[in-house]
Amino acid sequence: MSIVRKSLLQLIFSGAYLLRWNDKLRPSELLEIDKQAHKMLVACALWHENGRGLPDSERLRLARDVIEGGLFDYFYRLIITDIKPPVFYRIKENPDHFRRLTEHVLSRLEPLLSPLGPFWERMSAWHLEGDETTLSRRILSAAHLFASRWEFNLIKPLNTFDDEMDDIALSFEERLDAFRDLAGMEYLLAPGNALAKLANHCGQLRFQIRWTQAPRIPATSVLGHMFIVAAFSYFFSLAVGACTARANNNFFCGLFHDLPELLTRDIISPVKQSVACLPALLKEYEEEELTRRIFHPLREEGFALLVEQISYYLGLEAGSEFQESAQEGGRVVRVDGFDALQKGYNADALNPKDGQMIKVCDLLAAFLEAHSSIRNGVSSPKLQDALARLKERLYGCPLDCLHLGSLLADFD
Repeated sequence: MSIVRKSLLQLIFSGAYLLRWNDKLRPSELLEIDKQAHKMLVACALWHENGRGLPDSERLRLARDVIEGGLFDYFYRLIITDIKPPVFYRIKENPDHFRRLTEHVLSRLEPLLSPLGPFWERMSAWHLEGDETTLSRRILSAAHLFASRWEFNLIKPLNTFDDEMDDIALSFEERLDAFRDLAGMEYLLAPGNALAKLANHCGQLRFQIRWTQAPRIPATSVLGHMFIVAAFSYFFSLAVGACTARANNNFFCGLFHDLPELLTRDIISPVKQSVACLPALLKEYEEEELTRRIFHPLREEGFALLVEQISYYLGLEAGSEFQESAQEGGRVVRVDGFDALQKGYNADALNPKDGQMIKVCDLLAAFLEAHSSIRNGVSSPKLQDALARLKERLYGCPLDCLHLGSLLADFD
């Protein structure tokens, strides 16, 4: 039986309902799932820069700690969402009060996450025994503050009447200053820098709403969808016994897989497939624009290795982000399907990355988006047709080890 269950998928998806800055005037709805995606995209860049001088094993462990720490904090946040940050920080100042709050949060999450076994044990230890000064926690804290300040800068001009705004702005500046020693942080905080522009481009994906021809509740964005796919990919990686490098790569691949949609917008599959030459034309345009607007500026400013990393996640050398791949002798090699990857390349030294399994997670995230809206009472013929197509594709998936049939049956 797979450790990935309906309750876990719904828990991950639930951040699409949670409003941020709910007591402020907002130009558009700011959602927890979008903030988490933005945070983890920034955290990936910081991990890459701060891990460059580490031995391979430590670098992989740091990536895993950043990924899992981000998930641990996200699940925690889902429970305490109604507590305003100033109140939460006051609670943290009192160790006894904070421990009691944490024990309450873990008791709420245990029925949903304890089936994950070692992951749940690591999460409990992270929240009950964690050291705030570790590199992984500092990367996550810096990324959290960056993404939160990015949102704050959106709402600040609309809230000039609010006497809290100046204090919030000062608090962000003071807390971000404490992380300037992290590699890459000075670049992120410098407007106009290529790394800051990458982070800004990523943040803008929250404005692109998916399924624009089929209104839904919740109306998920491209950015939020990327985080959902990343989380699904990571937990399925754990379920199939993926090595650390493969699980890390699958998370980051899911997180970056729709980055090109910043350049082309979200185009629904029926439109893409309606003209035979359109997918190839879009892919060519996406790669040209990625190079011109994102990759070339990063290379010019000394981030060529980060460009290589993101390119690997996007599958640019392998031909697709949904193509199984690995690295041998410093070169990217295409792997012939999931079974070949599982049997012959599931080793950290080969830096493997899934393809078909990540596509399944992409489809499963879309399924959750359609199913949740219909369950919430917002439907349409287009949405019903999309749900039927998604179920058909998922039921037809040949990856029996994912147990998709029993998983989907729980949604009926």
